[in-house]
Amino acid sequence: MPSIDVSRPRFRLSDEHLIVLSELAAGRQPAEEFAAARKEVEDSGLVTADGRLVHALLPLVQTFLAPGVIISLEAGSRQGTLRHGVLIGDEHVVAHEAWPGETEEEYSLVEPKTLIWKLASMVNLRQTPAARQTALTTVETTVSGIEDALASLKATAGPGRTADDERAAVRQALAAGGTLGEPGLSLLAELVVELRCSWRMTSAWQGRQDGQDGVEGRGFAVWDCGPLGYWLRELPEEPLPAEQLTPASPFRLVRTDAKAIWTLITDLLPDADEVRAARAR
Repeated sequence: MPSIDVSRPRFRLSDEHLIVLSELAAGRQPAEEFAAARKEVEDSGLVTADGRLVHALLPLVQTFLAPGVIISLEAGSRQGTLRHGVLIGDEHVVAHEAWPGETEEEYSLVEPKTLIWKLASMVNLRQTPAARQTALTTVETTVSGIEDALASLKATAGPGRTADDERAAVRQALAAGGTLGEPGLSLLAELVVELRCSWRMTSAWQGRQDGQDGVEGRGFAVWDCGPLGYWLRELPEEPLPAEQLTPASPFRLVRTDAKAIWTLITDLLPDADEVRAARAR
């Protein structure tokens, strides 16, 4: 069920709830397929029987309907993939965060000056003690090589299986690809086994692309490998054009740290000139 915490304010909403709220805010009646979702927002007190939204919802819905900048975060772990993000409007900033196994997300208003801290929190960015040193600071394979390694890790995981079992299975998958020799093979196997979470963060706004009005954006991707620290995924490069990705595409990880990632998060946002150019169109 949708719900509201008036003290912050924050809301728990599914995609269907948000569609209903957006349609009502725009003066339209939601399609019949969303009848159950409409009843839930009415029963929770977020919408009156005649279709009026509670006042606390208005900043969220207004920003959702007309965001100036959209920041998307896709985070993958052994629990699956979660999608979070931030919508930046003319007056408000709205964050949404998912929870494993739940259809509803938490939506909350963010003070604009704290936006970078919020994004860093979403990826659990930590200035941790020195990570274990590695012989290499860069490791490369192919997209198919890393996909095979991750698939072998998933197939090996389970009751009674140890980290050594997982490491052996991943090494075998990487060796079968034939793109890696030592010490890169051992390092990448260790990174895959220690992988806590991989995530990609992208931003998008109206701008110019190839000399025409279109969508501009930036992005980057990171592996959080626990005791082995943070690794920036330089290739495939973000924002990722899916149509250009093939099994033979190069895959490269480069060691990085929390300070460098903080700078990358900051650089995702359009600068003042980019914002002015977008508003002029």
